[in-house]
Amino acid sequence: MAAIEEAKGPDFSALPEGCIARVVSLTSPADACRLATLSPSFKSACNSDVVWASFLPPECPQTVSRSVSSLKELYFSLCDDPVLIGDGKMSYSLDRHSGKKCIMLSARALSITWGDTPIYWSWICLPNSRFAEVAELIDVCWLEIRGMI
Repeated sequence: MAAIEEAKGPDFSALPEGCIARVVSLTSPADACRLATLSPSFKSACNSDVVWASFLPPECPQTVSRSVSSLKELYFSLCDDPVLIGDGKMSYSLDRHSGKKCIMLSARALSITWGDTPIYWSWICLPNSRFAEVAELIDVCWLEIRGMI
């Protein structure tokens, strides 16, 4: 009988949920989603705020105010729907697989040479843009754009 038990391997579901959650928090968001399929105890641990807090950047709670019921929901909300920060001149999101921050600068947050010269650039509104204004290049003698996060 002992040989049969050894062949099956250890019963990780017997571990306390907090222990499972702590171990899962040291992995990746993709791993947490995969591990949640192993058993009900793993699912509960993998969906806990302890796990998803470890995948969110430390400044995230100050940056984002969304009504979500869990940190997992906040994580995927930031992956699917970027939030505007910095007076609407930057977009903040998370990479779904790694959890790394993705920051996009609007044209107004960039330093564009001749950006205020109407013969070279115009500032327009595009309905599908995440930013209020976009820069449209009309003519170019040289192109120099700088940005800083």
